[in-house]
Amino acid sequence: MDIDKILHEKFGFEQFRPGQEAVIRDVITGKDTLAILPTGVGKSLCYQLPAYVLPGTVLIVSPLVALMEDQVAIMKKNGEKRVVALNSFLSFSNKKRILAELGRYKFIFISPEMLLRKNMVMLLRTLELSLIVVDEAHCISQWGFDFRPDYLRIGELFGQLNRPSVLALTATADDKVVADIIQYLQLQSPAIHRQSLDRPNISYSIIKVDNETLKTEWIKERVTETVGPGIIYVASRKRADELAVTLRELGVSVASYHAGKEQEDRAFIQEQFITGEMSWICATNAFGMGIHKDDIRQVIHEHVPQAIAGYIQEVGRAGRDGEQSAATLLFTPDDEGRMRFIVQDDIPQEWEIRHYESCIAENIPAEEAAERAQISETGKRVIDYYRERMPIEEVIQRMAELIQDKEVQLQKILRLVRSERCIREEILLFFGEYCDSSPEFCCSVCGTADGLWLERQKPIVSDKPKLDWEKRLTKLLG
Repeated sequence: MDIDKILHEKFGFEQFRPGQEAVIRDVITGKDTLAILPTGVGKSLCYQLPAYVLPGTVLIVSPLVALMEDQVAIMKKNGEKRVVALNSFLSFSNKKRILAELGRYKFIFISPEMLLRKNMVMLLRTLELSLIVVDEAHCISQWGFDFRPDYLRIGELFGQLNRPSVLALTATADDKVVADIIQYLQLQSPAIHRQSLDRPNISYSIIKVDNETLKTEWIKERVTETVGPGIIYVASRKRADELAVTLRELGVSVASYHAGKEQEDRAFIQEQFITGEMSWICATNAFGMGIHKDDIRQVIHEHVPQAIAGYIQEVGRAGRDGEQSAATLLFTPDDEGRMRFIVQDDIPQEWEIRHYESCIAENIPAEEAAERAQISETGKRVIDYYRERMPIEEVIQRMAELIQDKEVQLQKILRLVRSERCIREEILLFFGEYCDSSPEFCCSVCGTADGLWLERQKPIVSDKPKLDWEKRLTKLLG
């Protein structure tokens, strides 16, 4: 088995990137594997190459429709036709056709929600699965409890699928996240591969301003006077829309992106950004996972993130081409209280849980029960997951533990914001690493964050001829 030959013939590469080869060899030998590889290393190769060695089908569980659509498009562009994505973008007729001939595909991308459907499990059991991949596996811990409980159910399903080996992929994972991934995916004595998270080509700046108005002024100046493309992460959908309007009035090529937009709109905006028709995105953390855009020069956080792990995930979207890039975090004295409210808002309180439970006991439909108890859709998903597995008193206790854990994570990111120590050192230390040397452009604490390179180029404004919206939507969605 000459995997170097496959690497060259199938993918056009002369050598593996750091970490890839060891992961691939363990996957091929049938070991359950957890690979923690930084953004830009090329995690997808860790399952695509083994697929050409192993018989049968590779099943890839992916958290976002846009992410799997992007992966499928890239694979098709590179000549792999036996690939399909099972998601809500498919029409009824296309879905019916694909399911009828599922066995002909080498790569099947699927969302957790669709994977858990009973008829899907029955279909997948008829296939020869050689590998199950869980992409963005940190969602099990970072998002799973308060956003995507279905990610927690994946491991329970594997035993029904004539279980092959499992590969879990993520860019960041501390010891707690690693333990959660192993537990919830029911990995069996997994091989764990971890590459350094340090990205020397990314400089870190943390800037304190007095109020929200000054944040906006800072962003306006930064975006109009320095190089792009870039992503501006904000704390709410409303703020994403407002900031995009403000910047657009200055002539910036920008759009907002968040979960409140229709799937087609989000896919359209993402495609514009990737192709360079859009220079900046104002987004909630719904944007960016799995985005294949190598030349993002800046990532700006207009708010204090909820946790260091999520912050590194978002910052890691910059500079995938290895060129100099900048990560900037803005904060005000009021940010701590604001973020504490946002972090804890979707976690149901005891009185809400008890009200919801009493409504269910009266045979009130679950959606109506959640509305009466003033529980969000996210909160309902969390409660329903735990109600299936434990008594209501334990559910209440579990929610209290989640709130406490969120507070711990918030305090860690606040310590980073307030620290007078090198930002790069602090971040690496959080993940158990040490900073051996500082790059030329390191961080604002070291006094060597951005230098003049940000101003050496004019902000990117696309001069590509624009198709009308109907033609562009047809180009994107087919």
